[in-house]
Amino acid sequence: MKSIAGVRIRGPLADAGAEDLSDWLSDRRWAGAVEEICGIDAQGAYWDLRLGRDAAGRWMPDGDTAGVARILALDPETQQADLEKEILIALLGSPVQFDFPCAGELVAAVRVRRRIVQTARRTVLAFDTEQAERPECWSWTEASGFVLKPGYELIPALERTLWPDRSGRRFSFSCYRATEYVLLLALAQELAASHPAALGALQCQWRTRAIQSGAFHDVFLREYGSLQAPLPPRYYVPGDRLWFRNPDAASAEVEGYEGSWVFYLGSGQFANFWKPGQPYTLESKCVELYHWRDGLRWDGARPWMDESVVEARVAESLADPAAMARILDRMMRLRDPSGVYAEGGCIDASREALRCLLPGTWDLGLPILASTA
Repeated sequence: MKSIAGVRIRGPLADAGAEDLSDWLSDRRWAGAVEEICGIDAQGAYWDLRLGRDAAGRWMPDGDTAGVARILALDPETQQADLEKEILIALLGSPVQFDFPCAGELVAAVRVRRRIVQTARRTVLAFDTEQAERPECWSWTEASGFVLKPGYELIPALERTLWPDRSGRRFSFSCYRATEYVLLLALAQELAASHPAALGALQCQWRTRAIQSGAFHDVFLREYGSLQAPLPPRYYVPGDRLWFRNPDAASAEVEGYEGSWVFYLGSGQFANFWKPGQPYTLESKCVELYHWRDGLRWDGARPWMDESVVEARVAESLADPAAMARILDRMMRLRDPSGVYAEGGCIDASREALRCLLPGTWDLGLPILASTA
C-alpha cells in the first residue's frame, strides 16, 4: 500500500467517545504502532490517527486486511471487543482518510460496523428476485414498499424478518434488499443506544414509506474509493457493504446475477445470506461469480441460472489449484466501468459505510430527522 491515511478527528477530543477510543488504543498488542498527529488547518484543530508504516506492512501487507485478527491474536467471532478492535485497526490502516467530526463519531462508527457484522452473521434468507416475503408485522403497497403495521416496533420486526431463529422460517429477498435490511437493523440498534430521538424518527418513517434502492444509498451511506482512485483489491473493513460485479455480459442478463452485494465480516470472510455457516472467502466468491457463466440457461427468450451447475463447477475449481490460479487471475482485477464488459474482473473500486449518526453531528439525509439533532 503506497500510503496510509487512517482517520482524522475534528472538534473536541474529550467528548463522550474519547474514553472508549483511549481504551482501544491502549491495547498492549499495538503499543507504539499507531501514529498520532495533532494540527490546525483552515477548518480548525484536528487529530490524525494512523498505523505506522512498519505495523501496516506486517499486519496489512499491500492493504490486505484479511489477516489482522489472526496476526494480532484477536477472537472477533466470540469476543465483541476484539471485533471492534479489528474494525479500528482496519480503519487506522486505511489508504483513504476517514473524517469524523468528533471522537464519539469514530467510536459510534466502530460500534455500528460491529452491529452490521453481528447482524449479517445471523441473517439467513431465501434468494428470490421476483418474490418478496415478510412476516406479519409488515404491510405492502407499491407506493410505500413494506411498512410497519400499527403496534409493531422496528427493531423486533427487522429481527423477525432476517433471523430464522426468531421467526421459524426464511423470507425471500434479493441480495441488494437484504443488505438494506441488515444496515437498517444495525443502525436502529445503534440509535437505540446513542440517539433515541433519531430512532423514533426512523421508526416513524418506516410506518409511512420505506426508503430503498438509490434513495437508501443517498440517505444513509457514504462511499469511499472510486474507479479513478480505487482501493486495494484486498482492503476491506468489517461492516463494509460492497459489490462484486459479474464480468460476464451474457449471464449478467439474468435478473439478480448482475453482481453480488455482500458485507465484509472480518477475518477474510464475506456474508452468505443463503447458506448458514458458510461465509465466502474472497477467493470462493470470485470463483462463484466466474462460474455463473456456466449456469446460464434459457427458457425461450428468458435467461435463468441453474444453481446446481454453478455449485458443481465451483467445487471442481476449488479442488484444482491450476483452475483456481487461472480464475483468480481474471476475477481479481478491478471491474470495468458500468456498461462495459471487457478485460475487467469482479472487484469494485469502492466500499460503503453508514454516515455519522450522533446528536449534533449526524449527517443522515433523512428530512424527518432534522428535528432530532
